[in-house]
Amino acid sequence: MRDASLIFAEQSYLFLTDYARFSWIILWKKPAITYFFNSKERNIAFFTLFLNKLCMHCPFRPTLFPLLFLPMSSSLPIETHPLQPFLPTNARILFLGSFPPPKARWSMDFFYPNFINDFWRIMGLLFYADRLHFVVEGEKRFDREAIIAFSEREGLAFYDTARRVRRLKGNASDAFLEVVEPTDLTALLAEVPHCHRIVTTGGKASDVLMAALGVAKLPPIGTCVFCPAATHHLGHDLEFWRMPSSSRAYPLALEKKADFYRRLFEA
Repeated sequence: MRDASLIFAEQSYLFLTDYARFSWIILWKKPAITYFFNSKERNIAFFTLFLNKLCMHCPFRPTLFPLLFLPMSSSLPIETHPLQPFLPTNARILFLGSFPPPKARWSMDFFYPNFINDFWRIMGLLFYADRLHFVVEGEKRFDREAIIAFSEREGLAFYDTARRVRRLKGNASDAFLEVVEPTDLTALLAEVPHCHRIVTTGGKASDVLMAALGVAKLPPIGTCVFCPAATHHLGHDLEFWRMPSSSRAYPLALEKKADFYRRLFEA
């Protein structure tokens, strides 16, 4: 068996010199391919993965490498949710996302504010057969007043599953969002006693709600699972609906996403 120190030195050298092109790295005679990534986030993700692999072969891991795994996010700023929950008295459906995007990406002061997020285009398509119904003509923003009036009329409530977060990469990705303080869902639902449907619109939100409701397995996209009050602490019987993310990062055409959301309103 080759000396562990030699393997460690070789891995460090190869990573630093060949990282920008295809190369072969030998880890205990198991090949792995390094890729050149052209984005900062992917470079960091790859480097983190590489270090995890490298640690398995480092002869002095017990004394040195624990330093690599100390919490690094504590120095990052904590963001408090910038919006109050939107809870009409007639609310029958509560939409839960994860957390709003950075304010620089907002096109209005309301939920799903990013102009390239298709949530309000989906609503326009479903209720008015017009994906642009809630878009201000000639401008890259949504019509906040029209959206609020629509939501109040249809009994749609909105909030997110996190109240305070850290953005580990400074973007809106769920993968780089650290929840510091989750939303008190019990208190939230107490404000909307006629609401018996909770809808998640993203992966992190779905995971949080699944844990809160004691659901063993996520429902398939576009479907729901019934959660009797006796099985959780949120106050009353609930339907947990899981919808595809309205973010354009989710690889599905807008019309197909709308088909899934249609099931929610027709059930």
